[in-house]
Amino acid sequence: MKALKIKEVLEINTISKFCAVQGWVRTFRANRFVALNDGSTLDNLQCVIDFKSIDESLLKEINTGAALRLEGTLVESQGGGQKIELQVEKIVLLGVSDPEKYPIQPKKHSLEFLREKAHLRVRTSTFSAVMRVRSALSFAVHEFFQQEGFFHVHTPIVTGSDAEGAGEMFRVSTLDPKNPPLTKTGDIDYKSDFFGKETNLTVSGQLEAEAYAMGLGEVYTFGPTFRAENSNTTRHLAEFWMIEPEMAFYDLNDNMNLAEKFITTVLKKVVSRCKKDLTFLDERYTKEENSKPLIERSPMGLLEKINFVVGNEFKRVSYSEAYEILRNSKPNKKKKFQFPINEWGVDLQSEHERFLVEKHFNCPVILFDYPADIKAFYMRRNDDNKTVRAMDILFPGIGEIVGGSQREERLEVLEKRIKEMEIDKEELWWYLDLRRFGSVPHSGFGLGFERLVQFTTGMNNIRDVIPFPRTPQNAAF
Repeated sequence: MKALKIKEVLEINTISKFCAVQGWVRTFRANRFVALNDGSTLDNLQCVIDFKSIDESLLKEINTGAALRLEGTLVESQGGGQKIELQVEKIVLLGVSDPEKYPIQPKKHSLEFLREKAHLRVRTSTFSAVMRVRSALSFAVHEFFQQEGFFHVHTPIVTGSDAEGAGEMFRVSTLDPKNPPLTKTGDIDYKSDFFGKETNLTVSGQLEAEAYAMGLGEVYTFGPTFRAENSNTTRHLAEFWMIEPEMAFYDLNDNMNLAEKFITTVLKKVVSRCKKDLTFLDERYTKEENSKPLIERSPMGLLEKINFVVGNEFKRVSYSEAYEILRNSKPNKKKKFQFPINEWGVDLQSEHERFLVEKHFNCPVILFDYPADIKAFYMRRNDDNKTVRAMDILFPGIGEIVGGSQREERLEVLEKRIKEMEIDKEELWWYLDLRRFGSVPHSGFGLGFERLVQFTTGMNNIRDVIPFPRTPQNAAF
């Protein structure tokens, strides 16, 4: 007999049906009541063991964490919490669990402790809910772009170019680290390396996606990216996933329209498909916030924040207008901002972005036309020669969640910018070719997938929204 998913059993809700289920023991009480979970749903299925048909020696092997196959009849539940339960007639022990050593006990564990047990933490209610939401978000991303007529492109993970120009990249090499070949000047001779040049793990698939947008029109990438930034904050990972669409014939306004439609559509789909998990995570988020000092609490619950985004039109504001608002704001005048706003051209921090969203406009905000000096080389220069056609989407509680721009399609302007930023022009010969052969206005944006999962689930630390986080001094599992 094929086992049913516990989610299916609870949705069928059919009394007197004989069925089989499989899963892991969450709790085992009074040598009779098993709470079984198979990961298909937040809910456990209560299974009641019939002593007459079960060998008592087998009961001694049933502990938290053990894997079981149970067969029996669905009956009306005698207790509260769910309408049906399984009256067990047969038990198959699929995998034992040592109760003295199994670390995920039926009690509250700290998130720090669970990060040390990342291979087992998905068996908790919190992490199973987060990962189901993550899966639904991933599917909704692909669904959106496919329905919009985009083509999915797999861009390289190993690259010779630094799309961000920050230099924080992981080197890829097969050279002997203890005795690498050297040039006459004493530098490492990368011509002897596997790829015949210095290569790294990518920080972005954007540049390659631009190339494919110049032939396919509208494309997107959704893949792993890497940043060798020695940061241990709650917002940084060394390995993370990026969603990066690139569109030929799009200007900045088209880009902003697509980004707003994309993010609201994806969130609406996940709210519809993950109601139980999001309700659970909303309750968890509220408890976490209530444990904080009053001044540090979020003014909105988790579902409130999501509805705040999908229920409001995004306000579009230029950087210069936002700068004036922030410079003249009460927090700035009273020196409440950690980073004061004094001069035009400063890079806005999360506290400034959240003020604009949560206090001033009371809706999601898209900032555009940023100072050129704080943005990447590939962003299109405006006629004022001070700003570029960049845009960021700002959310409550998190600040920037999407960053994008109209790309610089003019060869001479791009070459000048590359020279100003001291970027190796030879490494970007193919990127410059795109401006030589049929160049058109085009745009794109990037969204760190874990930031989106973090916003949607209310998890405070980004390490808790990816299965196996990679951070400085941590590459376990």
